[in-house]
Amino acid sequence: MPKCTAPELPFGRLGRCQIEANFTGGALSSDGGLMLLRQTDHRIGLSEAVAKALHDPRDPDRIIHSL
Repeated sequence: MPKCTAPELPFGRLGRCQIEANFTGGALSSDGGLMLLRQTDHRIGLSEAVAKALHDPRDPDRIIHSL
């Protein structure tokens, strides 16, 4: 059976931590999917593109939170 997965997948840094995925098992985290989703969104810019495409009818001078 062919081995179709890379030994490691680097996702860059988050603060002082290097984020990477591997498939060796061991100590596992259930939060890994969120980090993968965040990094993927950052790389492809999906959230930014959606935010630019949506019209916000509110007065921009009264909005006090950032995107």
